[in-house]
Amino acid sequence: MLIFDHSSHKTFKIKRFLAKKQKQNRPIPQWIRMKTGNKIRYNSKRRHWRRTKLGL
Repeated sequence: MLIFDHSSHKTFKIKRFLAKKQKQNRPIPQWIRMKTGNKIRYNSKRRHWRRTKLGL
């Protein structure tokens, strides 16, 4: 596994990748729980910054 060094000099490709992952990492909206009749209760693809690394 490659460990991403947290440099201040990022390429645009890496910055875009990190931005997408940051947007994906959020809970599901409450109206989706209502719409699906509580079948989908939480976002199973949630990622914690310390436990699961992106593997850049």
